[in-house]
Amino acid sequence: MSSASTSTSTSVGRVRRRTSRTVSTILSKVGVYAALIVTSLITVFPFFVCLMTSFAPQAQVNAWPPKLIPTSWTLDNYFQLFHRLPIGRQFLNSVIFATGVMVFSLIFDSLAAYALSRLDFKGRNVLLVVLITGMMVPYQALLIPVYKMLASAGLIGNMNMLAMILPRMADVAGIFLLRQFFVSLPRDLDNAARLDGAGEFRVFWSIVLPNAKQGIFTLALFNFMNNWNDLLWPLIMTSKSNDRTLIAGLSLLNGSQGGAIPYGIMMAGAVISAIPLVIIFAFVQRQFVEGIAMTGMKG
Repeated sequence: MSSASTSTSTSVGRVRRRTSRTVSTILSKVGVYAALIVTSLITVFPFFVCLMTSFAPQAQVNAWPPKLIPTSWTLDNYFQLFHRLPIGRQFLNSVIFATGVMVFSLIFDSLAAYALSRLDFKGRNVLLVVLITGMMVPYQALLIPVYKMLASAGLIGNMNMLAMILPRMADVAGIFLLRQFFVSLPRDLDNAARLDGAGEFRVFWSIVLPNAKQGIFTLALFNFMNNWNDLLWPLIMTSKSNDRTLIAGLSLLNGSQGGAIPYGIMMAGAVISAIPLVIIFAFVQRQFVEGIAMTGMKG
């Protein structure tokens, strides 16, 4: 009887422990999902408010207390936006500016990152430290010197788009990000290619870049998004409405017509400016997440 009783109590104990672990696992998963849902709602809420405001009449936008969902819907904010600003031209300017910076920075950043991660030369670490130190200087402090350099070269007013792209053809943050990604790749790939007679550019183009697609996608998305949303630099570099980017043009709607600030029109412009970023991220989100996860991992 005692052995049977001991066996029964042992089985009951095992069942209880197993049940306790199961309950703990379920509760932990519920907590994680609840935190993710709350975080997602907090993240999406501003865009939802922006979208709803863009379809609300101006009277409802300025009403108090504010209403989250408009009682009457209108497209007048979008019509007014296209009437007040050359949206098509400014949208094209944003595409050219963001894409141009992205393409050139990918070229120069990847070449510099390859040299700092795969080539052994005297002073490499010192150069890396100098570059990282340069990241500590706020770019606002360099706006006036860079503007004067471009003006002395005759680019201001004549070639505004080239003047906006030129100073951003290389980026220290992009070099560092790709350098950390390249470091994670095994050097055996490089050595095997060199033994087969491949030169450095062939190693860079055929070996390193194809194995660093996630890092390239991550940097491309960062560069495009940051320059698409940039306000200060395009605003300083342009004086005509047709030369401005979309974000710089929208900033001038703030009280530009006198009277109440046209929040509905501004929200309509914000929705239009956000659409390309949402579409791009939907296509490259997997590569972006993988790139962020793998950056800095040693191979």
